[in-house]
Amino acid sequence: MTTTPRPAGAPMRLGLALPQYGALADPAAVTRFATAAEDLGFTSLWVGDRILTPLEPSDLYPGGGTPEHPYPREFETFADPFTTLAAAAAVTRTARLGMSALTGPVYSPVLLARALTSLDLASSGRLDVGFGLGWLREEYFATGVPWAGRGRRLEDLLDALEALWTGDPAEHEGPQWRIAPSTVGLRPAQNPRPPVLLGGFSPPALARVGRRADGWLAGWMPEQYLTGLWSVALDAARKAGRDPDALRRVLRINPRAGTAVETAADVLPCLDVARELGITEVLVDLHYVAKDVDHALDLAGDLITNAN
Repeated sequence: MTTTPRPAGAPMRLGLALPQYGALADPAAVTRFATAAEDLGFTSLWVGDRILTPLEPSDLYPGGGTPEHPYPREFETFADPFTTLAAAAAVTRTARLGMSALTGPVYSPVLLARALTSLDLASSGRLDVGFGLGWLREEYFATGVPWAGRGRRLEDLLDALEALWTGDPAEHEGPQWRIAPSTVGLRPAQNPRPPVLLGGFSPPALARVGRRADGWLAGWMPEQYLTGLWSVALDAARKAGRDPDALRRVLRINPRAGTAVETAADVLPCLDVARELGITEVLVDLHYVAKDVDHALDLAGDLITNAN
């Protein structure tokens, strides 16, 4: 099965990763960066999630880690995603605020629901919640969460969040968490809840997107893989009785030396491919190519000027 592109001429919505890690990890600069990015015309601002960078990790970074360099050095300095988004929410008015992506299974749904609901209210309903399974076992061990069964744990997390966001009273009985019937007065600004986007690059992950998410947090990859994986999500949505055309795709592009997309300028032809595939939401992460926050803003300005 092939994907059906959106109508020709559909506007491309460009998002930008907030300064959060590596040389750009400056929490004091988030408000300035977010304001400038929104003024430039970026329609969404995003954070990631990195909990731990062990000296001898059990897993290599799937984006190109090697035994000598198991993960990018930029990961060694990583600011908190919730604090970063809260700072951006305070100074922006129109840009959506997203997560690409939280390592969902390591979080408690009760605490997570409180934080996400507060962010959605603080941003007047501009939050996109993004989850993935992560790739680093030590992050699970360090947070007291078993690595085995993480997919089932994510499913249970989604069920628990749905109950906490929409139940009255809210309650949940699942394999991982039991939440007693409770009054939850804090409700998201978006009704019935913020959109939930899921990452992943395997058929089971894309089937989960189709069955129960509002969209896929995709990464840049050869066109045939983008198309093939997306077809899995669309098929799963149809089988679940959901509207596949309602699913979103947010394509993340991380320019980085030694990869297929080495510079910020290399993002532009990727946008052309995205348009051809009917993708209208792209997130650009400049952490690997920007020397500091000001350089990132310069690159972002050039990017959005040339993309239009």
